[in-house]
Amino acid sequence: MTNSKSYDKSKFHRLWITKNKDDEWWSSFVTAPIGILLNVIVVDWSILNPNRLTTLSFVAALFGAAFILPFSYQNFVTAAILIQLSHILDCMDGQMARYRGNSSPAGSFYDKISDFIKIFIFFTAISFTVFEETNNIMVVFLGFTATFFFTLRSYIKYLTLSILAEKDSEYFKNVSNTKAELSVETTFSLKKILLWFLKEQLKFFKFDEGVIVFLISAALLLHELHLLLWILAISQLYYGIMKALQRGFQIQKSKYQEISHNFKK
Repeated sequence: MTNSKSYDKSKFHRLWITKNKDDEWWSSFVTAPIGILLNVIVVDWSILNPNRLTTLSFVAALFGAAFILPFSYQNFVTAAILIQLSHILDCMDGQMARYRGNSSPAGSFYDKISDFIKIFIFFTAISFTVFEETNNIMVVFLGFTATFFFTLRSYIKYLTLSILAEKDSEYFKNVSNTKAELSVETTFSLKKILLWFLKEQLKFFKFDEGVIVFLISAALLLHELHLLLWILAISQLYYGIMKALQRGFQIQKSKYQEISHNFKK
């Protein structure tokens, strides 16, 4: 029995190290820790692998979106549970890949593409349901705005990386050398946990995928989908524009730095 408990603690410790300290708000202190606890049980099962967990996450999200469409509170509760399950599985696939040491670019690509599709499906299902309830075409516009600017935020990020890498062939190598390590604090105290928890709350205002998943589930349980669409549209519009301006100035600044550097030569 002692050996078994020691083994479980060792496995939990190794899984906890796979937790990305840059996890999004809801992922950081809710779904990722739950994923770690579940991975303690299933991470060594040969029948499962990271890509299969990604697929299960996607299927759970599809069913979650499907339960949004039939308008009833009972269906909304089921949808919220399935959406949270999907997000937990989405955390588990990366944890499992890092634990097993078999992370791959293809797996990461599959995971990110499925995440984008899930968000699009959620926004579409919510917009359709609110339109059916209110018969107000404005909600369709809100859903489209939220979807477009959420996608734009990521497109801006990868477009910026592409431009900077094209200008500097060593860019990704330099980024890799300065990137923070994946591991997180593995010694705990009440003070450390409290400070970490309070610090993590600031991530809420990024309105990224983790926050969106939380807000969708909360809105389903509170029956506030119309308000949710306004929140999503405004937040994604704001961050989409801000990211475009920020990255644009970043690229322009790097251009001026290059001109200045060549002038000094």
